[in-house]
Amino acid sequence: MKFKISYIAIISLLAAMLFSSCDNYLDVLPKGEKIPTSLSDYEAFVRNEYNHLNDAEQAINLLNDVYKRPSDLSYVSLSSINYNWMGNEDRIIQNNSDEATYYYSYAAISYWNLIINNVPDATDASDAEKLELIAQAKVLRAMNYFHLTNYYAEQYDEATAATKLSVPLIISADMGAPSEQISIAKMYEFILTDLTDAIPNLPIESATLLHPDLGCGYAMLARVYLQMGDYDSALKYAQNALDQNNKLFNWKEYYTENKEQIEKEDDWSTSYPSKTMTSPENYIFRYGSSTYKNSGQSGTKAALTLSRASQFEDGDARFASKWKKKYQAPDSIYYGIRSDKFNAGGITTPEMYYIKAECLARKGGQANLDEAMLSLNTVRKTRIFDNKYADLTASSTAEAIAYIRKDKANEYVQTAIPFWDMKRFNKDVNYAQTLTKVFDNQSLELSPDSHMWVMPFPMGATSNPGNGTLVQNTPR
Repeated sequence: MKFKISYIAIISLLAAMLFSSCDNYLDVLPKGEKIPTSLSDYEAFVRNEYNHLNDAEQAINLLNDVYKRPSDLSYVSLSSINYNWMGNEDRIIQNNSDEATYYYSYAAISYWNLIINNVPDATDASDAEKLELIAQAKVLRAMNYFHLTNYYAEQYDEATAATKLSVPLIISADMGAPSEQISIAKMYEFILTDLTDAIPNLPIESATLLHPDLGCGYAMLARVYLQMGDYDSALKYAQNALDQNNKLFNWKEYYTENKEQIEKEDDWSTSYPSKTMTSPENYIFRYGSSTYKNSGQSGTKAALTLSRASQFEDGDARFASKWKKKYQAPDSIYYGIRSDKFNAGGITTPEMYYIKAECLARKGGQANLDEAMLSLNTVRKTRIFDNKYADLTASSTAEAIAYIRKDKANEYVQTAIPFWDMKRFNKDVNYAQTLTKVFDNQSLELSPDSHMWVMPFPMGATSNPGNGTLVQNTPR
């Protein structure tokens, strides 16, 4: 082997990368005394929850899916530019600190590459065990590259995907490994190849929530094909995923069990029973963004503005179980009242119900529309209080998709999923939307063709691209 690796905490590596931007990322791969040799040595990288971080903070800011204190918007920064859609400001210059999305993902990819390339020679394992771990690493690598591509590159468009650039592709864990910033088309081809290669060797039931199983593999394929606009394939794999796991968490029951505490006046405590790690909805657990750090909360689910809160359906038990109205000078907000681990970067069953619903709706015809709404309402029945619930019906594709988009955005608020969906819908003339708001007595808007839908690579990466080149995919 050309490298050494130890079981040092990944956070030490990230600190080295995030606070030493003058160093080449590929020159600070983890080094130590222990060389992994056995299958359990390699499998430990999957078990390390710090290798499952999918930060999407700036995407969440762009959508205004989190409350920002006025003091955090009073000066020009990457966050204020994105939050207030300041398209004339240079985000590239400002992006000298928001490096987490980039480096978290590539740090994880180095581990998945290590597993994929070296597990065939691992000791103390059968061939079947080796193939399973390699398959799981391929799913995880595909998830990281999908996240990176849809954060730092333009939305997939068949007409331009072969000529537009995505992100650097690195397939080796060796120090100084070469990288190539490939086209969006090639990156999606790579992601799909990883996933389809993995499917035959994924287990029906995985060892932990961090290990992809067969349902996770199918779900990730559904997510990728949806983003590509291949709705037939997305429908197929969403159904395959639901065939593996179609369970839903009942937020109505959860609210009822915790109603006394939730409804206490002037009480915004956060010590509610955790449900995320034990939720039957999980295909895989991954962390998302620490969006709370600029919302006036620390360690809890981020606050929402009154405007964002108003987008939830009346009687939504999800909303009532997660946020509570509070005056926090100088604003009234909806304060996050949960502090348990949040599966913001993973995959859960509601997403598959929404994908199934949208793909059916796009087929048209009343029978497909009815089936689409059945899929949507299956989720809503576990979210909307009985005294407020009524089945949603649709007589057109546009009407059905409007319902699906709204509920999906609320289900996955403060994750990357609404951002991906907005980028995707922005390419469709039938569904593209211009976002508007008023801030500081000024009318602001974000157009569907704005360059701001592509995040800039961090300066540390463009200044030190490793053994390759890195070109910005956005002008500002």
